[in-house]
Amino acid sequence: MSRAETLLVTGAAGFIGSTLVDALLAEGREVVGLDSFDAFYAEGEKLRNLEQASKSSHFRLVRGDIRDADLVRALLTETRFDCIVHLAALAGVRPSLERPGVYADVNVIGTSTLLDAAVRSGAPRFVFASSSSVYGERQSGPFLETDRVDHPISPYAATKKSAELVCHSFHSAHDLDVTCIRFFTAYGPRQRPDLAVRYFAERMLRGDSIPIYGDGSAVRDFTYVGDAVDGLVRAADTGLGYAVLNFGAGREISVLEMVGQLERTLGVKAEKDFRLPQVGDVSRTLADITAARNALGYQPRVSFEQGVELFAAWLGERR
Repeated sequence: MSRAETLLVTGAAGFIGSTLVDALLAEGREVVGLDSFDAFYAEGEKLRNLEQASKSSHFRLVRGDIRDADLVRALLTETRFDCIVHLAALAGVRPSLERPGVYADVNVIGTSTLLDAAVRSGAPRFVFASSSSVYGERQSGPFLETDRVDHPISPYAATKKSAELVCHSFHSAHDLDVTCIRFFTAYGPRQRPDLAVRYFAERMLRGDSIPIYGDGSAVRDFTYVGDAVDGLVRAADTGLGYAVLNFGAGREISVLEMVGQLERTLGVKAEKDFRLPQVGDVSRTLADITAARNALGYQPRVSFEQGVELFAAWLGERR
């Protein structure tokens, strides 16, 4: 394992990206963050995510789009990066149904542009943020990296699987070291406003009802952001040739169980608004994390109860 001293983090102002940037800076590494500040949610919130990082002389923020080939190539030419951690993407299953072309452009073409620049600049290692959504709708589990993933049920999932294939092509053609990380429902401080844990919590605190699509029995493998970021740091430091790894917690929690934990932690009762299931949503996710544990020493440590408490404390500081 060779430590990556200088890293490029795309999507650096986002939920996982900014948490990763802080973790890397805390270890004394040099970090360049690239972010387009897409209008998916407020720019002010993203800048707030980087307040701590912006005080460090070891961090530089670049505003730019991963599809801008000239900008990306110039950035990778002027700085020799030991690893590129590519988190930038258009996120969300439901929005991708409304803007499939833009999702494909950013998530597939943008990733291709970044990979090309990585090869041209001689960057030795590339970590790509994929998603558990590539597994599609299925009842059996846990999900293994060797399972078939050729039946996505949303454009977002299709773009993530497509980008994995592009990553493999660059590894095969150019011997680029690439690790694709399939994230399973990350949550915690700095979570995006549209994601369930935060969206539900904020509505509950306002006394608004929370929409539950289906009967609330759908289950997710909720993964605390700090655990996911610990895994990312390990991936940045570890050459695996080409690998696809699950980053989950290895446990199932239903939507209703998640709401119950929020009720206990926040001390408020949720008013549930049950609705019809939504197109593109899967009924289950559950990660087998054996491969990530063996390859990286990845080991989630934060229980869901602890994670919700940490999230609630962060949310309370913002109110």
